[in-house]
Amino acid sequence: MSRKISLAAATVAAIGFLAAPAMAEGVKVGMITTLSGGGSGLGIDIRDGFELALKQGGGKLGGIDVEVITQDDARKPETAKQIADRMVKSDKVDIMTGIVWSNLAMAVVPGVTKGGTFYISPNAGPSALAGKMCHENYFNVAWQNDNLHEAMGQHVTDKGFKNVYIMAPNYPAGKDALSGFKRFYKGGIAGEVYTKLGQKDYAAEISALRAAKPDAVFFFLPGGMGINFLKQYAQAGLKDSIPLFGPAFSFDETILKPVGGAALGVFNSSQWNADIDNAANRAFVADFIAEYGRRPSLYASQGYDAARLIGSALKAVGGDMSDKSAFRMALTKAEFESVRGNFRFGSNHHPIQDIYVRQVYQNDKGDLTNRIVGKVFTDHQDAYAKDCKM
Repeated sequence: MSRKISLAAATVAAIGFLAAPAMAEGVKVGMITTLSGGGSGLGIDIRDGFELALKQGGGKLGGIDVEVITQDDARKPETAKQIADRMVKSDKVDIMTGIVWSNLAMAVVPGVTKGGTFYISPNAGPSALAGKMCHENYFNVAWQNDNLHEAMGQHVTDKGFKNVYIMAPNYPAGKDALSGFKRFYKGGIAGEVYTKLGQKDYAAEISALRAAKPDAVFFFLPGGMGINFLKQYAQAGLKDSIPLFGPAFSFDETILKPVGGAALGVFNSSQWNADIDNAANRAFVADFIAEYGRRPSLYASQGYDAARLIGSALKAVGGDMSDKSAFRMALTKAEFESVRGNFRFGSNHHPIQDIYVRQVYQNDKGDLTNRIVGKVFTDHQDAYAKDCKM
């Protein structure tokens, strides 16, 4: 599925770069994301967050006309790679973005960036691309994969748990997740399990988990995987006896509604939440709800920030993509108001930012959502920047 977006002006509070006058011809952005099948809710939210920023600018980012070509990767690496090749060679896109999954990012990003196209990641942040395979044309506006899991490892340690069972899908982000958790968790490991990507039935894992008798469980299962696991965990009667902990990906808006009470009260880690109190975030949350009729997720906030980062750089160079060094420098400066508050890029073009603990609660409308209950890290940088030799 492909669509080209040229959106009419929308009313919104002007925030900095969105009001700049157009100074050059339009810029093409290629968005490859997951819009069908398992995990499609994540890609839809990234797309919608990005499009919201574009609508706020009347079809422009940083005052520059932007054409977005969006295509569905269906969570298949080979499909994503084929789309990327076509976007670069036929569509002549200037910038690419959108990928949700780390295995797809690994299939697409190295070739795209080495070929001279900029890639702005709104989600996937595999360790390889933050370290030895970093590239000057690759920027991640979300996080490095390990980061939220590192925060939960620290939180679980701070709470005194000493024998934790850990599990994640068997793909790059899953391996980064458990590596990140163990980097800051100081207790023992009751079990370490890697499940199949896209798995639906967790009966065997829950049985093994019960037999291991941990004092807590840390899991990373995004999208539908997390929905199934949370429901089955609660049905097995373990929710009240063995506490669950996880990253935001396992407890975000895309998951909470279908999961229901099985997630109530669970703590999770995130660099963003709807209750972060700054002007950019207040405007984003209100406008997203008004535009789409639902609360934004972590993924939507990252798509939105990706668009605003691009807008800040386009404004700085007047939309002139011919000077790649100037555009790259403008991206590096990250001169935009992030919805998460404090944000800057490290030497490997990955965020240095605060990371919080959230708790799932029921709001006054009876809906399950998250609220921030504490901060784990301030100005946190990933562990792989030292391996990046740009």
